[in-house]
Amino acid sequence: MERDYKSHLIKALKKNVRYDGRKTDEYRDISIEYGLFHNAEGSARVKIGDTEVIAGTKLELNTPYSDRPDEGTIMVGVELTPIANPNFELGPPRIEAIEIARVVDRGIRESHMINMKKLCVKAGEAVWTVIIDIIPINDEGNLFDAASLAAMAALRDTKFPQVKDGKVDYEAEKTKETLPLEKEPISITVIKVGDDFVVDPTIKEWALMDSRLSVAVGKDEVIHALQKGEEKPMSLEDIKTIIKIAKVKAKELRKKL
Repeated sequence: MERDYKSHLIKALKKNVRYDGRKTDEYRDISIEYGLFHNAEGSARVKIGDTEVIAGTKLELNTPYSDRPDEGTIMVGVELTPIANPNFELGPPRIEAIEIARVVDRGIRESHMINMKKLCVKAGEAVWTVIIDIIPINDEGNLFDAASLAAMAALRDTKFPQVKDGKVDYEAEKTKETLPLEKEPISITVIKVGDDFVVDPTIKEWALMDSRLSVAVGKDEVIHALQKGEEKPMSLEDIKTIIKIAKVKAKELRKKL
């Protein structure tokens, strides 16, 4: 059955048609909501079609790493639960969750989206750690891009908490100070099915892909990070084609923010 479905999908893609009527390079409708949770320093909900992801940020004061005494840091976590997809199970992070978190983290970190030096409170003693928690609510495909977009939106929504006597007061009203954001990486994931390239795959298309590549693209079209997935190899021409697609689609998604 799966083989028949894939053969039908490949025939449709050859005609630049997908089962939901989109072309191979078209995203589903995208919506972004900000400021969902009062207890988080920043939060956002992203919907790409029926795929829905929420993200929240928390800021903590911590001791800096010894090799970077005047820089803050980030931590990204993704939790996949049966609420989003019955194939997800409760327990330790699945490899899929780890990889989504890695793609989001790498795009933010390698683009230098956040000025880490401005997160320093006192060199060698105290810096801010930005924690990003991402939870899919409904998985209808393309969690990678939805998670990345939700993280970007939550970071934009983030306000610093108040600090009293060297301790964070999470009960007090947040300050109006925002994160020192200097870049805006947009992650685009393109899958390859047969010889065709598809953006924003549905959950059925995702299950039939041969390989995929996530590309973090900056506003100036600089490529900040790449992450390949699945076992089948990609040629250099495949990668060039995907990067070209990603640069175009990143401009579209950036407008949604």
